Amino acid sequence: MLAETAALLPFLVLFLHLCLSVFICGSFFFFRGAMFGGIALSWSALPLEVLEQDELRRRVHERGGEREVQFLFRDYAPILPVWHEGQLRLVTWGNRRRDSRRLPCTGWTWLATVEAGGWSRCDAEPIDIPATMGLENGVWYQVRQGIRGLLVRDEHGAARVYMICEPASYYYRVMTRSHWMPVLIGERF
Repeated sequence: MLAETAALLPFLVLFLHLCLSVFICGSFFFFRGAMFGGIALSWSALPLEVLEQDELRRRVHERGGEREVQFLFRDYAPILPVWHEGQLRLVTWGNRRRDSRRLPCTGWTWLATVEAGGWSRCDAEPIDIPATMGLENGVWYQVRQGIRGLLVRDEHGAARVYMICEPASYYYRVMTRSHWMPVLIGERF
């Protein structure tokens, strides 16, 4: 009996963590894996004080002769640029490394969860994530204005951003082979 219980323990821990993630902030992205791969923002769209930060140097790439800064979820320390209180800030993207026990271990949430008040207990603030390109399943595509997100604070007071997603349009599904897409600002695929 003890051996059978010990064999089930990892599954029980996983189930309890999933239930806790859903209860705390209404997100069930816990075991859906990496979703939206990242964004790129034109070098010229970033303020000088942001460009001077050391952590951006390794994120600089060229596309068609133009410099851009790429923000990828797979990075060791994933960050996203966000407009918050009139300033462009670099904020930790989600809770991939489980640094917070209070927030779900993901970088995304459903629009339906946000609209249903699933994040209200986390004092989430709607924010805009500026982007000129988006990356999904290895496909880069143009973004005109940016992507919608939520800014929350973990139990240590550190800001974290979660990208808001919705079911993919037919065009987006064909283009990226994904069944969901980020909520874009002022446009729809």
